[in-house]
Amino acid sequence: MIPRLSSGPKAPSLYAALCAELRVRGFAGDLTLAEADRTVLATDNSIYQITPRAIAFPRGLDDLARIATLLAEERFAEVRIAPRGGGTGTNGQSLTDGLVVDLSRHMNRILAIDPVRRTARVEAGVVKDQLNAALAEHGLFFAPELSTSSRATIGGMVATDACGQGSCLYGKTRDHVLALTTVLADGTVWHSEPLDAAGLEAAQGRPDLAGAIHRELDRLQRENAALIDETFPPLNRCLTGYDLAHLRRGDGRFDLNAVLCGSEGTLGLLAEATLNVLPLPSHVALVVLRYDGFDAALRDARALMVFGAASVETVDSTVLGLAQEDPVWESVAAYFPEDRGERARGVNLIEFVGGADAVEAALARLTTALDQAGTADGRRGYTVARGEAEVGRLWAMRKKAVGLLGNTRGDRRPVAFVEDTAVPPEHLADYIAEFRHALDRRGLDYGMFGHVDAGVLHVRPAIDMKAPGAEALVRAVTEDVVALTQRYGGLLWGEHGKGVRSEFSPRFFGALYPVLQAVKTAFDPRNQFNPGKIAAPEGAALLRVDGVPTKGSRDRAIPEEVRAGYDEALHCNGNGACFTWDPDEAMCPSWKGTRERRHSPKGRAQLIREWLRRLAAEGRDPLEETRRLRARPGWLAFPARLAATLRRQEDFSHEVHAAMAGCLACKSCTGSCPIKVDVPTFRAKFLELYHGRYLRPLRHHAVAALEGAVPLLARAPRLANAATSLGLTGMIGLVHVPALSGLDLRGELKRRGVVPADARTLERLPEAARLTSVIVVQDAFTSHYDTPVLLALLDLLIGLGLRPWLAPYRPNGKALHVHGFLGRFGRLAAANADHLGRLAATGIDLVGLDPSITLTYRAEYRQALAGRDLPRVHLVQEWLAGRLDHRRLATGTEAYWLLPHCTERATAQPALADWVKVFAALGLRLSVLPSGCCGMAGTYGHEAEHRAMSERIYGLSWAAHVAGKGRSGRLLADGYSCRAQVKLVDGLRLPHPVEILRDHLAAGPLPARRTTSLDA
Repeated sequence: MIPRLSSGPKAPSLYAALCAELRVRGFAGDLTLAEADRTVLATDNSIYQITPRAIAFPRGLDDLARIATLLAEERFAEVRIAPRGGGTGTNGQSLTDGLVVDLSRHMNRILAIDPVRRTARVEAGVVKDQLNAALAEHGLFFAPELSTSSRATIGGMVATDACGQGSCLYGKTRDHVLALTTVLADGTVWHSEPLDAAGLEAAQGRPDLAGAIHRELDRLQRENAALIDETFPPLNRCLTGYDLAHLRRGDGRFDLNAVLCGSEGTLGLLAEATLNVLPLPSHVALVVLRYDGFDAALRDARALMVFGAASVETVDSTVLGLAQEDPVWESVAAYFPEDRGERARGVNLIEFVGGADAVEAALARLTTALDQAGTADGRRGYTVARGEAEVGRLWAMRKKAVGLLGNTRGDRRPVAFVEDTAVPPEHLADYIAEFRHALDRRGLDYGMFGHVDAGVLHVRPAIDMKAPGAEALVRAVTEDVVALTQRYGGLLWGEHGKGVRSEFSPRFFGALYPVLQAVKTAFDPRNQFNPGKIAAPEGAALLRVDGVPTKGSRDRAIPEEVRAGYDEALHCNGNGACFTWDPDEAMCPSWKGTRERRHSPKGRAQLIREWLRRLAAEGRDPLEETRRLRARPGWLAFPARLAATLRRQEDFSHEVHAAMAGCLACKSCTGSCPIKVDVPTFRAKFLELYHGRYLRPLRHHAVAALEGAVPLLARAPRLANAATSLGLTGMIGLVHVPALSGLDLRGELKRRGVVPADARTLERLPEAARLTSVIVVQDAFTSHYDTPVLLALLDLLIGLGLRPWLAPYRPNGKALHVHGFLGRFGRLAAANADHLGRLAATGIDLVGLDPSITLTYRAEYRQALAGRDLPRVHLVQEWLAGRLDHRRLATGTEAYWLLPHCTERATAQPALADWVKVFAALGLRLSVLPSGCCGMAGTYGHEAEHRAMSERIYGLSWAAHVAGKGRSGRLLADGYSCRAQVKLVDGLRLPHPVEILRDHLAAGPLPARRTTSLDA
């Protein structure tokens, strides 16, 4: 059984006292010392791991002022803090062993948008894409771009002076900041904006810290003006932190924001930002230019800039290869045709934006030149994308490249630590050639992509950070790159900030570094704000790239066999794609519903890693424990589990379980995460062990038994439904259990002439009969709870001139897997695979109706039965699309909309396009709507403890779609659990697509069907 794990060292009393005092003084936000929360916020998108002692989630400016005011008191002089936004930093910027101040949970409001003045005022926790979604309604956008825009916050962008693609046209975050509201180290709230001479004099005359800061920085800039001009490099990406070069603007005004932008939380706590926003370009086009090699793409990039491009981005063959293995490739593959039978080894993406005439003229000049040059300079060919939708798909692929680099196979994976160097663009190709040589001579693989127009390229060497000596290798490679970058007149940090790499500040800034130290001292006299980053006061130390604990060093303590057994969690690199802001993306419903990082794929992966590390420290092997657990009858361990459950001793496993229990097992992570972190799989492994020590809720056993029992219940549906309506299921924690349909399935099958599929009977069929036959694999839900949908499929197949056969009903086992009954699931999967294999051997295709159940055969079964050749069970639309692709069976003008099951959206994206093809074959138009999770996810929404969250998740995305289109009769859903949720919450029954197809095939174009309400 699983051992009880200690909860480790308690949060030190100093930080407990700080949190207690904050509560006394009216702190309105959340405060936590819980180990699960501290573990999750110990990492970002870097190689580092530093566990904080406490976490604060302020609700507003007043809470930030309370924190800073307490820090200024002598008794809290040793407290250290670090502000945190989206946690997407690649260099440990927001990591601290003190107090994390997380501004993303509550301080995420867009306070004002002025479309006339083109400004937006936002709290620091607003996500970049969230802001642009709101601005789009006014035809505006916030220009600085970055690959993590779906989860990076404005506060984080200000902290690192972020920029990315398009920076040569639009500049960096600093160029769009009009004003900042910052809480300073003494609790002063300071609103900074450019000051004329009178404004500066007034600020300097203040008696508080704000006055002292203005006096000191004015003096530092005046006395060191020549040194500043000499030291700060003339690069587009002069992301240095404490940017004294722009403290005085060209018009002579004093702009403190130049120093605050890029300061990485070392000078104060940012609360709000007022931003300049721009009109959306009316036209956009993108040229995808392919090359024989990456070097050819790099060397050609500068020549391409003369055509007036807004940006030129380069991607190497490594990244392109990874993209081809990801669902994102489906949307962009047409733009990357093969040349002479092979894929391109390098690509330049050249974007033009502006008015339609200007864009088309610039585009014509480029394409004419490319046509005339042919294959010169390593060029192959090009394609052109026009319009925001098409161009957006290509940029989405490019954005995903950051995460995709972490999805290489094996333990050596590209990691970020020298990934954003900046050199003069004219030297970039030569610089990269030497960079590659430095990595090649160490035998390191790597991937590259970046902003060649700005001289910035992202290079990520592949290192196994769990291997002994990994930190020494990081040091050696970094030293090589530092020397190389200095020789080319560039910077080590061109885009992603300094963070732990701040140790190289003295080397790059030389005589100017003491001035940066003075800036830090002026703002933060006691070195409490994110110490060790950017600059350290006299006598204090900067962090070192090989002196900070890494995630790999902690994972190293886990035995190799155990790491392999939990591979689904161990390779999470912290890219944070699971923190996406968009409610109409499937990823990740429990994170969106709770806004708690532990309820995310990244958070759960981090907790599993820590759990495994603690098991290893106590000499326990979870793989061996699992083997023992499956080898003995469960009832033998019942007394021990009962005793452990009643004692409820302190155990870190309880905190891990709380995070795992909140997962909907929707599998969005397995499709949307670039690393393919698979929470449902490692969650099931954890639950199996956890409930080897502690008793399960009775509802787990009831749900696990339901699939096997439902045929018996269906023989007396009125009795079974009466038991449900009387609330008997509520006694074990199940709510809103659906009613059996009550239809006589046997009678309905007999009327249609559909008989059970028997392998021996099917083998005797003539070849022609087998070609027109199809076997429908039943699932518990459509066969017994939503029987009309199964009958509609059978009618549709018959109407198409096909002969459907019904596979004998067998439990699929999905619920067993979800709740961690993995031993039972494996045995059931093996038996089912044998049964389905015999049917498939007849040469007749198998199709399934419910996406979640059908996809279990190709995912969970494959994991449980590794090495076995499993029969393919097609989704119904996959099979139909192959049969109807070139047939037009009817004509109609009706338009329909589909809300697909989130598992289907995440793990079988091409199947969504198949629905569109099938509808087109009947002359119907179908649009697949962008949507998140419905919140039901099998049994999750039927569990009393999760019901409120289930409805909250439904309200994030599905509720609006149903309210807008649900009563038209043309809004469809193909997931049983999704249809059940809509019926439960909104009282509507959404048709399944096969019902619409059947009706149109049978009767031709029909009037719009009216959706039936529950009261009808």
